[in-house]
Amino acid sequence: MKISILPLKFIIISSLIITVFSCINETTKPQHSTLNESIEKKVDSVLALMQINEKIGQLVQYSGKWNATGPSSTKGDQHKFEKLKKGEVGSMLNITSVASIRETQKIVMEHSRLKIPLIFAYDVIHGYKTIFPIPLGETASWDLGIMKQSAAIAAKESAASGLNWTFAPMIDVSRDARWGRVMEGAGEDPYLNAVVGVARIEGFQGDDLSDIYTIAACAKHFAGYGFGEAGRDYNTVNVGANELHNTILPPFKAAAEAGAATFMNAFNDIDGIPATGHKILQRDILKGAWNWNGLVVSDWGSIGEMRAHGYAEDKKHAAEIALNAGSDMDMESYAYEAHLETLLSENKISINQIDDAVKRVLRLKFELGLFDDPYKYCNEQREKDNVYSKENLAIARDVAKKSIVLLKNENNVLPLSKQIRSIAVIGPLADDKDSPLGNWRAKGEYNSAVSLLEGIKNAVGENTKIHYAKGVDLTIPTIEPGANQFLLPLKFNTTDDSGITKAVEAAKKSDVVLLAIGENAYQTGEGRSQTNIGFLGLQNELLEAVYKVNKNIVIVLMNGRPMDLSRASEIAPSILECWHLGSESGNAIADVVFGDYNPSGKLPVSFPHNVGQEPLYYNQKNTGRPYSNKHVTFSGYRDAPKKALYPFGFGLSYTTFSYDNLQLDKTEIKASDDIKASVNVTNTGNRAGEEVVQLYIRDLVGSFVRPVKELKGFEKVMLKGGETKTINFTINAKMLQFYTANNKWEVEPGKFNVWVGGDSTTSLKKSFSVIE
Repeated sequence: MKISILPLKFIIISSLIITVFSCINETTKPQHSTLNESIEKKVDSVLALMQINEKIGQLVQYSGKWNATGPSSTKGDQHKFEKLKKGEVGSMLNITSVASIRETQKIVMEHSRLKIPLIFAYDVIHGYKTIFPIPLGETASWDLGIMKQSAAIAAKESAASGLNWTFAPMIDVSRDARWGRVMEGAGEDPYLNAVVGVARIEGFQGDDLSDIYTIAACAKHFAGYGFGEAGRDYNTVNVGANELHNTILPPFKAAAEAGAATFMNAFNDIDGIPATGHKILQRDILKGAWNWNGLVVSDWGSIGEMRAHGYAEDKKHAAEIALNAGSDMDMESYAYEAHLETLLSENKISINQIDDAVKRVLRLKFELGLFDDPYKYCNEQREKDNVYSKENLAIARDVAKKSIVLLKNENNVLPLSKQIRSIAVIGPLADDKDSPLGNWRAKGEYNSAVSLLEGIKNAVGENTKIHYAKGVDLTIPTIEPGANQFLLPLKFNTTDDSGITKAVEAAKKSDVVLLAIGENAYQTGEGRSQTNIGFLGLQNELLEAVYKVNKNIVIVLMNGRPMDLSRASEIAPSILECWHLGSESGNAIADVVFGDYNPSGKLPVSFPHNVGQEPLYYNQKNTGRPYSNKHVTFSGYRDAPKKALYPFGFGLSYTTFSYDNLQLDKTEIKASDDIKASVNVTNTGNRAGEEVVQLYIRDLVGSFVRPVKELKGFEKVMLKGGETKTINFTINAKMLQFYTANNKWEVEPGKFNVWVGGDSTTSLKKSFSVIE
């Protein structure tokens, strides 16, 4: 029987007590809980030889951007060199290239007592030098195979360059378009984040971490980082146990079960406890209930930042909190190296805790094969042969075109004929060769992407006239190569409209306008929260001026977050969501614009009517007053719609699809039973196309209020013109369970609705019941 009313006392203290936060009733164990006996013996043998300074050193990660082949240039560099020589560093990040990595590894191997090799890490988020679409954009493909493939290529290029470890994938559920880092994840849905995260982990890590072309993945940020108040980066997070377990943690549990080698904790606090010092999250849930045996690394400086939070008195206190909480490796806080030995002598931490953390570091090094050959990743010829190859660029183009979402296409403006007489390519992003690389572009070279203008020119013949005009500059000044992305002031041009006249002239003499507007690469990413998610600078003025003289406009939207498209959607007949698509951006867009590829992308995030709707997501709860004609007042807005402008899962094609004959093989089951669902999907047009068939479920009554719909499955299917296919889903207990008021994952008996369709607003529905 379901619990309908919870005691008031339980509600008040539910977010404060350990029993609510811990998953002590988890029944499944992650794959990473199975240890390799041979490796464990080797880990123990090395651990037995280590002195306390060497143990603590393995828990230290430094950033090194020096030239390892030359003399140190700063006092800080000299300190790092001395620590390396003593074997008191476990990992380095931000050292790239085989030459630099080899020389840094040699410092340890030639001078330290035990010669324990370093792990080399780098932020390889959506490609190393061959850049793929930003993760949010790539998720719009809903194609897990290509996401795994792009991660595998990123791993291959990284490993060939000497690296062993990436800080990806980010699997934070994020529902607020104001948060700049939404570009780095898979959007607003827990299930989609989970399956996309697993695909990327499998791509990075392959079947064997010791393979020379694989690298260790890192599931981040554990946990709640995407729920920062007001969409502000690093901001506080206030969630109860229900939201934590049912929305935030599922992608991380899936990552642990998939064998993610490492986790990274988060900058934010959760209900007053910084994630870096959150024992319940790290020790009780991740390492305890989930029995995960990987390595937890802090985010950059996050251990020391617990002082600014007001949670630690000083860096020594922060080190004590972090290690006790289960944070194994200190990234750039210098807290562990300075204070762990003293804390141990004062009995504020235990040697067992240190040994457990060290074993996790050593285990990963053995899994990577670094003890067998510390230089196994250091091969210049491999680096030359595998980085930025033609084959990798061809795959990047394929991934990019599959990530494009057709949001609007009135009067079939698209696709264009390659014999069209004239095209105006207009906008501040039209000939931008840098913004398509997106933020977090690893070693992607400045201005190396194929621009939209280049892609269009590559696609058409000499008889098609291309009229280009920038129209307006987006920012002042133009971003310079090598600039530190975190220090860029991003001053937007709000005064110089002198180029609009030229843009209007180009539009007047063209059959169609491709208007490239949106955001440059540095408007989204870490530290790039915005209260305005519309077209900044003078882009709106450019749009209006062009529309007055040529209404045949295709907006080519380049962006890293959901944007306010209300006016653009009102006047432009066609909108292509093109994100930041990576190295082959312009060619991929041209593939879609001219119909060489029929767009198949679907939105992984909801697009609002305006920023006032944020945070906005499809899987909301119903409230006691959902919209209906029975209520004068309801949970909505008086000045804007309640629903999204473009909903989660939405995306058009150059053909059309219809759904019918949704069937369930049972209408009543026990919790342990399965139900077979089937639906007929028909391509009702003449052109072949792919459709993402989406399955949603609602638990109508629960011990906690359940969302109005939850994505539980999808399948991407190719259909010829006029073809019908029957798509089958198996609904099982895992799809129906949630973290209940009993503080465990279970299926509660009751009624459920099932929808299948092309986006989250689908109305094709059946119902069934789970009986006790």
